[in-house]
Amino acid sequence: MPLITLEDAKQYLRVDSSDEDALIGTLVQSAGRICADVARLSKEKWMLINGEIPDQEAYSEAEVQAMQETMKVSILYTVGYLYEHREEADHHYLVLTLRCLLFALREGVL
Repeated sequence: MPLITLEDAKQYLRVDSSDEDALIGTLVQSAGRICADVARLSKEKWMLINGEIPDQEAYSEAEVQAMQETMKVSILYTVGYLYEHREEADHHYLVLTLRCLLFALREGVL
């Protein structure tokens, strides 16, 4: 099961109709990739956080859950930002905000 479903995103965006399901679905996928990139996650760590592979004993269940919660908030924020600012999105501002949200997950940051 993905971290953020279409229904999760629609509830966050307060969208009731199905008119924009395709757009919102695309934004969810893009937001996940953007957040994984900003966090500098390896493919394996992203798959672990996204629930695509079982824990490989590198992290405790509590650590994986904490990473998932942080990533959920970041993805929902990104979906909301991209949805609301379709015409004039400031991607530099978005990335700076995501760096703050994802600081604890960012790999390669000392």
